[in-house]
Amino acid sequence: MKEPISRYFLVGTLQWMSYPQLEPVQALHKIALDPFFSAVELAAGLGEQSQKIRSILAQSHLTSCIGVQPRLLERGLNPNAIEESQRQQAETVLLEAVDEAAALGAGGIAFLAGKWQEETKSLAYSQLLKTTRTICQYASKKKLKVELEVFDYDVDKKSLIGPAPLAARFASDLRSSCGNFGLIVDLSHIPLTHETSRFVIRTLRPYITHLHFGNAVLTPGKPGYGDKHPRFGFPHSVNDVHVLKEYLQILREEGFFLSQDPCILSMEVTPQPGEEADLVLAGTKRVLQRAWSLLPDD
Repeated sequence: MKEPISRYFLVGTLQWMSYPQLEPVQALHKIALDPFFSAVELAAGLGEQSQKIRSILAQSHLTSCIGVQPRLLERGLNPNAIEESQRQQAETVLLEAVDEAAALGAGGIAFLAGKWQEETKSLAYSQLLKTTRTICQYASKKKLKVELEVFDYDVDKKSLIGPAPLAARFASDLRSSCGNFGLIVDLSHIPLTHETSRFVIRTLRPYITHLHFGNAVLTPGKPGYGDKHPRFGFPHSVNDVHVLKEYLQILREEGFFLSQDPCILSMEVTPQPGEEADLVLAGTKRVLQRAWSLLPDD
């Protein structure tokens, strides 16, 4: 492609993934100084750092959103819990994140579905609908988006959402009453759901509002196995330049190259033990630039 990727996407990164060892303010400052990035995703629960973060966001002209995935996972919270009190605990954390996003001037929040069991799958689905509708209705009053990230359902996170057909059904059910709801598709999760980029993007096309890209290891017992988001080129991993190029090509075919209303496209890659965060981030940029350069011009 001769045109820069910034014409069609707000290229971003996840603060907690890119710099897991740094405080959010330090990590955001490093990201904000890099003109490669137009967007950033911040982990919920910023507390006393919020004022400094808001100032950095304002000065740097970064688009932002709040990711509640780390908080839910760390606390073992499940928005589709069968036990109502447990579901409400997750709902409370999500509502708090909406308030946090509004205070920061962020565009919305992102989260993931909780674990599930086959015998209670239908009830878990109903519980997730209940939680998400409540969050969407609350966020709508603040003019914020609510996005659910699609995760694996039987490898690592074992989230209800889940396989692409079920994600499409869920999004369709939500969109009937919640126009501010959308899905996040992550290239690094697609191999873990035993699907292909073409199948996932085509199946979820009407509901995708946000994109991630990264890598995965599918061989049990190997370092980085599961949902660990290793760098591109990591041993035994499955995604690299040509897989990312195909992902971008399918996104173009399906109408996601929108110069007037660009989607966030964030790199979800994190250093593995013994690796340096700045080097991993720089390598990810190189992979994205190379994949972009291989796309044929229209």
